[in-house]
Amino acid sequence: MPGAIGVSRLSVYDTTAPDGLHGGTPHMHLTCSEGYVVIAGEGRVQTLSGEGFRETPLRAGTVAWFRPGTIHRLVNDGGLQLVVLMQNSGLPEAGDAVLTFPTHILGDPDEYRAAATLPGGGDLSPAYRRRDLAVTGFLAMRAAGPEAFTEFCRTAAGLVAPRLGEWRKRWESGALETALETGRQLDALERSDVAHLADGGIEVLPGPTESGKHGMCGLLATYIP
Repeated sequence: MPGAIGVSRLSVYDTTAPDGLHGGTPHMHLTCSEGYVVIAGEGRVQTLSGEGFRETPLRAGTVAWFRPGTIHRLVNDGGLQLVVLMQNSGLPEAGDAVLTFPTHILGDPDEYRAAATLPGGGDLSPAYRRRDLAVTGFLAMRAAGPEAFTEFCRTAAGLVAPRLGEWRKRWESGALETALETGRQLDALERSDVAHLADGGIEVLPGPTESGKHGMCGLLATYIP
């Protein structure tokens, strides 16, 4: 897809978290930016980063995006639905995400994996339990201040380290290759070579490739070319 991005449609969870708010699971991406296009409902996105804590209103028509290193949590104030744009061919939903579990879980890679992995099937209760555990850690981190956020970043980097090789391959064959192809096209045009324009055309996905997936922040309908 354009720019080697990933696209999903997200219906944000509307059940109650430990602090009384409705919504999704706070987490961070370490190598990917992510964007939201709000298509229905209203809510908020809570973020915690080097800028500190922020809460940004979301309503139909809003476009919001954030860089790697931004813990984010969607709050659903009523019917919140988004189109989600993900860098690196959708890597945020394919591994580049660390959830804000309490520190004793983050410190044990095996315990972290057990808490983060959902069983198959249509039962949403494991997703809600995972969300509640991450919200508990998020609230504690927010209360503890900047040093706790910095420590989370260090721990997150250690948790994802074993997967960096496969992430690099995804980037090389996706976003990097797309950028390099643009360079080759510019070089061709400078030579008045228009051969690549013969490859134009349209590709269509008439509907989601997968629907009803239990994502971190809600039910996902994913589009996979």
